[in-house]
Formats: sequence, structure tokens, C-alpha cells
Amino acid sequence: MTGGTVALAFSGGLDTTVCVPLLKEEYGYDDVIGVTVDVGQPDAEFAEARETADALGVEHHVVDAKADFADRCFDAVQANASYQGYPLGTALARPVIAGAILDVAEQQGCTALAHGCTGKGNDQLRFEAVWRASDLEVVAPVRELGLTREWEIEYAAEKGLPVEAGNDGEWSIDTNLWSRSVEGGQLEDPGYEPPADIYDWTDAPGSETETVTIEFEAGVPVAVDGDAMEPVPLVEYLNDLAGSYGVGRTDMMEDRMLGLKVRENYEHPAATTLLTAHEALEQLVLTTEEREFGEQISQQWSEKAYEGLVDHPLMDALEGYLGATQQKVTGTVTVKFEGGQARPVARESEYAVYSADAASFDTETVNGIEQADATGVAKYHGFQSRLANASKPELAADGGSEADDGLPSGDEDSDE
Repeated sequence: MTGGTVALAFSGGLDTTVCVPLLKEEYGYDDVIGVTVDVGQPDAEFAEARETADALGVEHHVVDAKADFADRCFDAVQANASYQGYPLGTALARPVIAGAILDVAEQQGCTALAHGCTGKGNDQLRFEAVWRASDLEVVAPVRELGLTREWEIEYAAEKGLPVEAGNDGEWSIDTNLWSRSVEGGQLEDPGYEPPADIYDWTDAPGSETETVTIEFEAGVPVAVDGDAMEPVPLVEYLNDLAGSYGVGRTDMMEDRMLGLKVRENYEHPAATTLLTAHEALEQLVLTTEEREFGEQISQQWSEKAYEGLVDHPLMDALEGYLGATQQKVTGTVTVKFEGGQARPVARESEYAVYSADAASFDTETVNGIEQADATGVAKYHGFQSRLANASKPELAADGGSEADDGLPSGDEDSDE
């Protein structure tokens, strides 16, 4: 391939920096534009991206997608979404980033899209699931050229590229509005206990406690302690508050899509708080059957979101179910931050599937139903299992039936 302009997912780190000259030298593109998408990263990352792009002479675009990303995070709240026990973060962000880069590429008349992902992670799949639905070429220099970190460092030094020894620090850190992930270095050893300094969003849990009341409308968080908030500031507020009580830490062995098992550390204070509160409200307003079926919906939604397949037809079907049930998930939940946990301590809703009179030990008759009516239910309860237990064959002490002596039927001396 020769000529044309390629839009590169650009962070200003080692991988994407070395991709700029490689896209010209190895792939023959005339121009490279860098696109950085804001989903809640620290300001320092944008400063690095701008400075690196200027040093490389690359046209640089920054897209603010925080609001879109926050909306996607709240979709995850409605779905009670988690993957192997932790709230999805990076997985939710990548399709948003990929979509924003695709928009810029189409606006700028690019002929191709590029990323700096390796061939071992999930992100390559999440980016390309979005991009390959377009007519643009997709290239991945790090993966396709089999680059190692050592090779990139040497290449950057030879070319005089603006990277600091090709290393941003001991850990590989990915931050967005919803979560902060830390991996790499000594953390790759499952037996290594992480030092306290890997955490930035969460303090060590202490003895202090605090309660916060979260209001939901149709499954979406809309207010905290009575103050209405837009999604982005609401998440930022809860990240700070819940994080100060040590809420939202996960240290796990995660199974990636390619079959690799990796050590991951996450921080997700707001996500933990909101998911916990949302599930507590569902317990109040949804029927048993809705909640049981909802667990299947949540699992399928979470898996597709983890894979970055946000446009999968199944997602439309799953969200159709969520759209129907979430209308009732309206009300308030009070959460107590205590010992690094977010624990629901109160909930209220006009759609509660609950009767205090019916549940109380102090009432005899409610809606024409009295305690004695349960006698018939109690008689039938377990009736079939009692019949089955009464009719099953007797077993010998050795575990076989009395007629089974362990020998073939017929004459023992027979050759047949």
C-alpha cells in the first residue's frame, strides 16, 4: 500500500510514537495524523501527547468523548455488568475511542486507521471490531511487524524520537473516568504483593464511615444526596468520595480473550458504589423471575462488552430487555462506606415489589391471605421428592443393588 493519510490512535507513549515513522517507512503512507480521545485520562497524558505530536510534526486531534463514555458506563450499571468479578472499564472505553477516531478519519479523508496495540492483548480486538465495519484499511505495526519493547527503545534512540528511554515507569497504567488499571513489572508475578504506591484513586481503608444516598431514574444514577448531577461530574464526585474510604480495589488473575491469563490490579470507586446501589434497588423493585433472568442478561451483556462487540445484534436484544425492566428501577439507595466496602443500608421506591404488612410477623391477614393458608402449600412442598425417595430401589452396603454381585450373569465357568 502506498500513499494516503492514516489516522493513528495516539497517546504519545513509546508504541504510538514509533508507529509514526514506521507507518511511512514500512507501509508507505504519505501522512500520519494522531488522534487522542478524552475518556477521562489525567491532564498530563494530553500534555504528553501534544508535545510528542509537535516534536514529530504530526497533525494532532483531541476529541472530548467523556460524556459518551459516561453514558456507556451507565448502560453498564443498568446491566449490572462485570467481568470475572470486576467492573468493566477499559473494555467500555475502547469502542468509544475507536468510534471517535473513525469519525475524525472520515472527516479528514483518511484512507486507513492504525493502532499501537500488541498481538497479545484485548485492545487490538476491541479497536478493530469497530474499525473493520468501515471501508478503511486497518494496520497494526507493533503486531504485524512483531516488535518488542527492546526493539522499539533502540529504534526510538536511532531515530531521535521524543520518548524518555521508551519507558513511562515501572507499571503499565490505563486510566479513564470509570476505572484505573495497573499491570506489568513485578505485578506479573502472581506471588508478588503490590506496594501501596500502585494505588492513586483509593486510600487504605480505615475505621471512618460515611453514608451517601444515590437516586436512580429508570436504572440511571441522576443525583447524589439530593443534588442532581450530570453523568461525568457524578462519577468524578463518587470516585473521590468512595475512593477516600478505600472502596473499589480489585487484584485478580484475568482471563483475556486470546486465552492468556494476566495479573491485573484495578481501582473503580464510583463504579463499585453505583453497581452495588443499582443491584440493591433491583432487589426491591423486580420480581424473582425478572432478577433470575436478569442475571443471564447481565452475563451475556458483560461478555459482549468485554469483547468490544458493542454493535453485536445480541446487544440490541439484551438492551431491549433492560429497557423494559429498568423503567421500574427508580428510587433511592443509601450506601455506607465502611472498611473499604460500599454497603447498601436503605432503599426506597414507589415501584417496590414489597408489602411490609405481608412480611411482618405482627399481622395475621393481608389481602385476604392468612397464615393458615400456607398449610396446603406446605403439604405439597417436597411432595414429589418424598414420592421419589420412597420408590427408589434399595442399595446394598457396597453401593450396588442386591441383585448385582459384580460378576457377569450366567455360569462363572462358561467360555461364552
